[in-house]
Amino acid sequence: MSLRIAFQMDPIEAVNIDKDSSFVLALEAQKRGYSLYHYGPEALSLEGNRLSARARPLSVRREQGRHFTLGEPENLDLAKDVDIILMRQDPPFDMAYITATHMLEHLAGKTLVLNDPAEVRNAPEKLLVTHFPDLMPPTLITSDKERILAFREKHRDLILKPLYGNGGAQIFHIDEHSDNLNALLEMFTLFYREPVIVQKYLPAIREGDKRIILIDGEPAGAITRIPPEGEARANLHAGATAQKTILTDRDLEICTAIAPVLKERKLVFTGIDVIGDYITEINVTSPTGLQEIANLDGLHLEESLWDAFEAHYERMVNQK
Repeated sequence: MSLRIAFQMDPIEAVNIDKDSSFVLALEAQKRGYSLYHYGPEALSLEGNRLSARARPLSVRREQGRHFTLGEPENLDLAKDVDIILMRQDPPFDMAYITATHMLEHLAGKTLVLNDPAEVRNAPEKLLVTHFPDLMPPTLITSDKERILAFREKHRDLILKPLYGNGGAQIFHIDEHSDNLNALLEMFTLFYREPVIVQKYLPAIREGDKRIILIDGEPAGAITRIPPEGEARANLHAGATAQKTILTDRDLEICTAIAPVLKERKLVFTGIDVIGDYITEINVTSPTGLQEIANLDGLHLEESLWDAFEAHYERMVNQK
């Protein structure tokens, strides 16, 4: 199969080739003989119903300091010149992100976009998980300070974070002795118009936050991210270390429960975060963890993902 693949992502020169999941997806696509292109969401242009992008041919290699080559810019008609687009730019999930999903919707039935842009827009990671209240820790999403104070009175030990943040940024542990809650709420009000998310603190975070990769709703691999001493965040961006792990019966129960929703929403590549017995997020925008899983378990999930992407593409073509 000869495919033309466009990566809609952050600048390729900034990726960490030892950790970035988009990078290994590009390596695997290139290995399969696909033609690759790179562009950022700011390169999209919609004229009438025609969506195009100012993109550059891309080749990649696992060489520090020279891991990519970009060709001269081309104006691609994304409905005619590209077969599959991987929407891999990182959040924040702001209006620019949402606008890009609306623009990409014009490609429905013409070019396969993964994950489906309409479903990505309708499934912010910290909101999609709220449809599974029995699987998540006690959670409050609100702008009402009095509700937050009452929630604290009930649960004592809290995690406070922005609703649309990423990478562990601005996540705060507020225990019952902390006197910073009011100041933090003022800060969130200053920087965000959206509600905040408040969750009961899970002491199991000291044992790690498990990232489970799902492909078409099925668990395919996992790592446990251990936070550094004195840190409540287990994000790799925040200094956590990846360790080998196994899926428990509870992990599999969680995966089984959410699988029908992921499949129905055509969320092919997702990553969930599990702390102890609870799921805290369903990542659908730009899931990570592929290289860490490969290093610890020898599983190259980029191969399984491209098998799944090809199958979805063939189904789309056959339905035309």
